[in-house]
Amino acid sequence: MDKPLVIVTRPLAQASAFAARVETVGRSVEVFPLLEIQALADNSALDAILSELSNFALVAFVSPNAVNAVFSRIQQWPAHLAIAVMGAGSRAALAAHGITDEHVRIISPRNPDRTDSETLLDELDLTVLEGREVLIVRGESGRELLADALRSKGIQVTQIAAYRRIAPEFSIEKQQYLSKLLSRDNEWIITSSEALGILISWCEKLDLANAVVKMQHQHIIVPHVRIAETAKKFGFQFITLTGSGDESLLVALQSHL
Repeated sequence: MDKPLVIVTRPLAQASAFAARVETVGRSVEVFPLLEIQALADNSALDAILSELSNFALVAFVSPNAVNAVFSRIQQWPAHLAIAVMGAGSRAALAAHGITDEHVRIISPRNPDRTDSETLLDELDLTVLEGREVLIVRGESGRELLADALRSKGIQVTQIAAYRRIAPEFSIEKQQYLSKLLSRDNEWIITSSEALGILISWCEKLDLANAVVKMQHQHIIVPHVRIAETAKKFGFQFITLTGSGDESLLVALQSHL
């Protein structure tokens, strides 16, 4: 029996390298982005904040995209300024810019199976941060849980958008390709709850009988419990939950077979 095709749904800039790694473990792979990452139309507010990084006690990046957006616009990171990230992907993005624990204090959840705002809060010394200011770098939209929790502890919070996420155009070519994918069994790498919503909405628009049901019976692999919970709400029947990071996703692809 042929192995299921692996569908990588990350934004194109992040999908290619991971797709190449999937091929190295003997799997056939296709890239089918469900999100596009775009630069802001106006970076003046972001640049103004980045010119004052030393004023903050901590900078929290909500995603690898946030990391990449910031480090593409600065020359050097203040050595004294601690960084908080959610998961392994953001740590890898920092490392790609030369930032590791050897250079800067990096705080992240210790449990790779739970990498979110809630578990990050458990790692922060909120007493030390009280009365000081934390910068959260994010997309144009996102959850407020981290900011609200920090403010409730008397911590000043500034949030700044560094990029925007949008759904790609659902072109005729994409419609035809998605219909083709739904005619066979695949394994879908889904790394965003927002991407899941886009995928279901695209299936609803297809001129294909039972497209949503066919999608709900595809096998999806997700790196976060919140994405798995979203998938259950959307009616997905076959969900594999991994730990954070590409290595966990690759292990899941291999062990599932």
